[in-house]
Amino acid sequence: MLGGVRHESIEANHVGQRLDNFLMGLPEKPPRGLVYRLIRTGQVRVNGKRAKPMCKLSLGDDVRIPPMEPANQRAKPSERTRRQWAERVSDWTIQQSPGWVALNKPAGLAMHAGSGVGVGLIDMIKADQPQWQLVHRLDRATSGVVLIAKSRPELNRLQALWRERRVGKRYLALLDGEMAQSQIIVDQPLKKIQDSSGQHRVIADPAGQTAKTTFTVKARLAGYTYVEADIETGRMHQIRVHAKSIGHAVVGDERYNENPLPKSLKRLFLHSHQLTLPSPDACTLTAALPEELQRFLDQLSET
Repeated sequence: MLGGVRHESIEANHVGQRLDNFLMGLPEKPPRGLVYRLIRTGQVRVNGKRAKPMCKLSLGDDVRIPPMEPANQRAKPSERTRRQWAERVSDWTIQQSPGWVALNKPAGLAMHAGSGVGVGLIDMIKADQPQWQLVHRLDRATSGVVLIAKSRPELNRLQALWRERRVGKRYLALLDGEMAQSQIIVDQPLKKIQDSSGQHRVIADPAGQTAKTTFTVKARLAGYTYVEADIETGRMHQIRVHAKSIGHAVVGDERYNENPLPKSLKRLFLHSHQLTLPSPDACTLTAALPEELQRFLDQLSET
């Protein structure tokens, strides 16, 4: 780490931005793991007080920033690696506009590098397009549509749509057990905690953040239920925790499902199927169900 402590005053173009995103957008481009560690240990302060990563910044807020390692002091990918990453990002592209690009993220790819994760999606993107930034996030184990902003103004515009809940978010999931109802609406606040092992988990808690998920049955297959899950909010692990709360945990969920992973399925059965953007974009971005998940459904249909 280099340099000394400094203070940044929040200007209009950063109003409403999350603290973690603000820090990761600094010229040093600090890695995600470092940002969260500095926030967690209280080295980053907002108006002299500790703050959480999701703290929304206001005009004139004073952010205390400790010394951070510049990006140019971290190992840079080779030219060959950069080209390979750019090709993969191109292959994952669903649709793009002058302001954004929608990608179909594969399961197993984290959004950011961090503890135990050498390379994340945004690292691959920024190696070729350093100005591009994540608009939202998916769990590492979840595949599907991810939206990337090509500029800071576009990032602010799109994140405002998320805050105002104007973006339609539809997932496909396979749940354990056969749901009796054709549709279940779960309106249950969620709270992030740290368990005895130090792992972050989410629990249903009246003191948590509002969260609403609608599960609609598409098919009942040999002891499982294939559903669409529409979310009005976008909390961490929301679908996974809400599914467990109704007694039908997501298949392959090693954190919230006590049942073992089926032998012919090697991943979490949760896929971000569609994002629907309002005007002026007025479009629906769709990622088809991955082949490995479709094969597992086909096997269940033959049972």
